[in-house]
Amino acid sequence: MSSPDADAPRPRGRYPKGIARRQEILDKAIEVFARRGSQKTSLRAIAQEVGVTHAALTHYFGSLEELLVEVYRESQRKPRGAKQPPAASSPAMAMRASAEENRSIPGLVQLYSTLTAMALEENHPAAQEFITERFARLRAGIAEQVRELQAAGHLRADLDPVLVAALVIAASDGLQTQWLLDDAVDHEAALEMLDRLLRGATPPSA
Repeated sequence: MSSPDADAPRPRGRYPKGIARRQEILDKAIEVFARRGSQKTSLRAIAQEVGVTHAALTHYFGSLEELLVEVYRESQRKPRGAKQPPAASSPAMAMRASAEENRSIPGLVQLYSTLTAMALEENHPAAQEFITERFARLRAGIAEQVRELQAAGHLRADLDPVLVAALVIAASDGLQTQWLLDDAVDHEAALEMLDRLLRGATPPSA
């Protein structure tokens, strides 16, 4: 849960009123999911909490799966004022900044984990397409960042950029899942340690 999804498809419907109504529903749904995640969720339950009819949700989103995808996608578009890591830091520090921010929105973190789990099942094409494309986009972006940092001498030159990208994503998502299950897990510190390993830096003295 760490990168905006700027290449999202345009919403259903052509008319301004319909687009505005869909956006209003999405904004309210984000608030609901940020508060309670996606546990025990149905379109009827979400409609009741958002304050719209079940028919309205079905009209604008088609299915629960499509709604979950759009809620998470839209939540990532909204700026939340995360602290930006230094430019010379490895991608692990960008993930660390995201992890710090995510502590305030555990419901959306849980929604992301739900979508990832759904993507592994054959009967969830919307989630599978969204998560697969998101991972591919993240890997490409992080790998390019790694190459730039290597060229500037800020990152170890013996590392494969594509593998580093996959490792950083795996570490971030895995630590995030552990934190959801046990909030004593310090995933921010773990990602900071990964940053030092990628830079070949020695740990600070006690």
